[in-house]
Amino acid sequence: MRVELVKRPQRSALFSALSPFIAFALTMAAGAILFLLLGINPISAFYTYFISPISEVWQLHELTIKAAPLILIAVGLAVCYRANIWNIGAEGQLIMGAIVGSAIPVMFPAFESPIVLPLCLLLGMLGGAAYAAIPAVLKARFNTNEILTSLMLVYVAQLFLDWMVRGPWRDPQGHGFPQTVMFNDSATLPALFPVAGRANWGFVFALVAALAVWILMTRLLRGFEVRVLGSSPRAGRFAGFNFNRMVFFTFMLSGALAGLAGISEVTGAINQLQPTISPGYGFTAIIVAFLGRLNPLGIVAAGLVLALTYLGGEAAQTALGISDKVARVFQGMLLFFVLGCDTLIHYRIRFVGLGAKARGESEAVPAAKLEEVH
Repeated sequence: MRVELVKRPQRSALFSALSPFIAFALTMAAGAILFLLLGINPISAFYTYFISPISEVWQLHELTIKAAPLILIAVGLAVCYRANIWNIGAEGQLIMGAIVGSAIPVMFPAFESPIVLPLCLLLGMLGGAAYAAIPAVLKARFNTNEILTSLMLVYVAQLFLDWMVRGPWRDPQGHGFPQTVMFNDSATLPALFPVAGRANWGFVFALVAALAVWILMTRLLRGFEVRVLGSSPRAGRFAGFNFNRMVFFTFMLSGALAGLAGISEVTGAINQLQPTISPGYGFTAIIVAFLGRLNPLGIVAAGLVLALTYLGGEAAQTALGISDKVARVFQGMLLFFVLGCDTLIHYRIRFVGLGAKARGESEAVPAAKLEEVH
C-alpha cells in the first residue's frame, strides 16, 4: 500500500482563506501538548508567550523591531516563491547586506554627514542583491538547484562575518571582543518616537516595501509576468516572457530587501557588527511568507505574529525556565501546519493498494464460479 496525493480539480476558496487560522490553531494545540509534556500549565505558557510580551507600550516598540526584518525579507521571498523560484538563502543575503552597508561607519568612523545613513542603506541593499546574484547566475546559466546554492551561501556569509569582526574590522579599543566600533550618530537609524521606545524607521521601510510589492504584483506588468511564469512556465514562454530574466529579477529584489533588513538591524538596533546579528530572521521569514499567503499585505500581519513568538520565547525563558529552542519549535510547527493545510487544500490523499487488492479478489470470484458451472 502507498499514499498518493491527487490534485483536486478545484480548491476551496473558504478553506484557502481559513488555512492560516487553522494552521495557527493546530500549532496552539500541539504547543499545549508540548507544554504538558514539559510539566507546564499551557494556559500560563500561552499567556507568557502571547499576552505578556505586548502588555506595555515599550514592548510594542520591541515588537516592531523584531517584525521589521521579518516583513522586509518575507516580502522579497514572496515574489520569488510566486515565480516558483526558491530562494532559501535570505539569511546570508541579510548578513552580507549588513557587512557591505557597514563599510563606511566602520572604516571611516570619524566621517559624519547627513549622507552617511542613506549611503549605508543603499550599500546594504546592493550588498544583499549582489550576494543573491550568485545563485541567480548559477540557476540561469547552469540550471543549478537554487535551493542548495542559496542555502550553502548562508554559511559562507556567516563565516565571513565572523572573520571580519575578529580580524580586519575588530575594534582595537574593544578589549579583544569580536565586534566593530560603535557607529556614530550619522550612521544610526533614528527612532520613530524617541520618548516612548526604541522603534525605528526600519518598520516604516517594511511597510513601504510591502505596499510597493503589493502594487508591483497586482498592478504592474512585471507582477503579471511573475504570476504567469510561476503558475505555468510554458504559457509564459508562449507569451514571450524570459524565465532567466525573471530569475535575476526575483533574486535581486529579494536580496536587496534582505540586505536592507540587515543594514537596518545593524544601524537601528545593534549599532555595530557582531559575530551574530540575526537570530535566524532569514529562515523565519520563509514561515512569514507562507503564513501571509505570499501576499505582501498579509505578510505584515504574519510578521507581527512571528515577531511575537521571538518576544514570547525570550519571556518564557525567564518566566518559565525553558530553553530558547522551544520558540524555534513553535515556529517549526507553524510552518509544518501551514504547509500541511495548503497541501490538503490543493490535493486529496488516496491510498493505493487496498482498492487494487479488493478489485483483484472481486474479479477472482466470478472466475471460480464459472469453473464450477463447467
